[in-house]
Amino acid sequence: MVALTGFALYAIFAPHSIAGAELGLIPVGAGWVMRLLATGRAGFRRSAIDLPVLLFLGWTVLSSVFSEEPGVSVPKLQSTLVVLLFYFAQSLLTRRAAVAVAVLMIASGVAGVAASAVDLARGRGVMLEELSPESPFHELQMGAGDAVWRVGGARVRSTQEIDDSIRRASTGSSLPVSVIIGGEHGERVITVTDEMKARASPSGIRSSGPTRRFRASGWTRHYETFSETLQILAQLALGLALAHAQRRDARRKYFYLALAASALLAVGVVLTAMRTVLVALAFGACVITLRATRGRARLLVLLLIILSLAAGAFSVWRTRDAGALRLEDHSASLRWQVARVGLARIPMHPVFGHGMDAVKRHWTEWGFPGTDMIHLHSTPLQIAFDRGLPALIFWLWLMLACLWTATRAEKQFRDFTDASLHGLLLGATGAIAGFCCSSLVNYNFGDAEVALVFWWLMGMTVALSASEENAKLKMQNAKLSRRKPHLNEKWFSAFLFAFFIFNFAFLNHVREILARPGEPPVAEEKDDEGEAREVGQAAPVRLRAFEHDVAVAPHQVCERVGVNPGAEAFWHN
Repeated sequence: MVALTGFALYAIFAPHSIAGAELGLIPVGAGWVMRLLATGRAGFRRSAIDLPVLLFLGWTVLSSVFSEEPGVSVPKLQSTLVVLLFYFAQSLLTRRAAVAVAVLMIASGVAGVAASAVDLARGRGVMLEELSPESPFHELQMGAGDAVWRVGGARVRSTQEIDDSIRRASTGSSLPVSVIIGGEHGERVITVTDEMKARASPSGIRSSGPTRRFRASGWTRHYETFSETLQILAQLALGLALAHAQRRDARRKYFYLALAASALLAVGVVLTAMRTVLVALAFGACVITLRATRGRARLLVLLLIILSLAAGAFSVWRTRDAGALRLEDHSASLRWQVARVGLARIPMHPVFGHGMDAVKRHWTEWGFPGTDMIHLHSTPLQIAFDRGLPALIFWLWLMLACLWTATRAEKQFRDFTDASLHGLLLGATGAIAGFCCSSLVNYNFGDAEVALVFWWLMGMTVALSASEENAKLKMQNAKLSRRKPHLNEKWFSAFLFAFFIFNFAFLNHVREILARPGEPPVAEEKDDEGEAREVGQAAPVRLRAFEHDVAVAPHQVCERVGVNPGAEAFWHN
């Protein structure tokens, strides 16, 4: 119950706040520990994802140790703890709990989209109409049509609130300011002086009201994180809708609710004006559509996807800089420059990379443009740059394993009557496909909030897949219990029992023989593993007799138990 409460809190906060999401995971971890102490079971399930995860994490540790800046990279290892949610989810989530948590997270995302729509209708911050000659905002290269929407970490809605914030700040301090310039959000600072405070209007801003040219971010200020999370949730909702549509006995209201949620979440992605996530949303939705629909239904869903792309293109044109649709804006240019420098430096450290966040101390020295330190805006590129090419190989393996796990589980559930389970797995295939598509030009794997949602999704997928396998086993056991054992089954069971008794008696006999007084001491030498053995004799064979480890030379076993010494090759084999 403690863990489920934690998962509920996590689902509510995941689309909006990393702090709230992490607080929700505290009861999840506590519940897992309590169950472990009470039952002695960790509850982890084996999957194709385990090995690439361990290899990727292990190489990340090595790359941090051999980093250009170990003092920066080693503390950054704490960010890898997000993978724990993968194991907590697969260990603790049952079928009902998985569906409930997913529906709650989808509803929370829809609420965030509604808040974004209200925010756009009301307007955000203070739009600049004119700046006085002494305004500190000249230094930020702001002009008419730009906006200030946060000062000192708090939202502002009037020039008076901006002036009051400047007056409250300490003289000589750097006051953080969140701005919207050409539709793009940015973080800047202004230095507060006594002269500035003494003016009638310290900000020097003349405004005509709030701006409505900004990128939606729900209750957060990170539209990138918000859009990536909405993309995953939209795919889950679409999967649920199509799964319910496929089953005639399913309740139609669930189909309409899931379809409406998917549409609203897609609208939320459109309002963020994220070009890459819009393409990822369309790609993931196409994957789901091709797997779940046929004929007219497929054409209808594809038409809706095209309409979403068209709406997204209009949002980008309206909100962002001129040329953004043609990738000729400043953001696209900066990304290309940074990616080109990063790609050129990968051959300098191909094995362990430069180290996570080491670039922050060498930005200009390593040839990166400008003064704003950003990541390479590509998950494969960033991983190769930070952790080396082997880490990139492990990450690609990991993504393929995740996609294979989801598609395999979805196919197994396709003919089941449980629409919710099939819908979540169907949505997971599209969500993972969209996540991988977006990762090519976004570092979404390094965003803690998005990474948490991704690992929760994979943990849920493994849990649901395992529950299906358990159901199959139960069905098979029920069938076997209703018929008499076949003669071959009886003989096979008897053979296994006799084989176990023989091995038990034989190994205990060997143990008793070796417990007798030993032979006179002979010359010994050390083998490659440091084990003592007789000169000229073969390396000892290690036999395990339950809790006892027995090291014995092959010829000794042969002589003492009456086996032909010529069969010594048998022991080596």
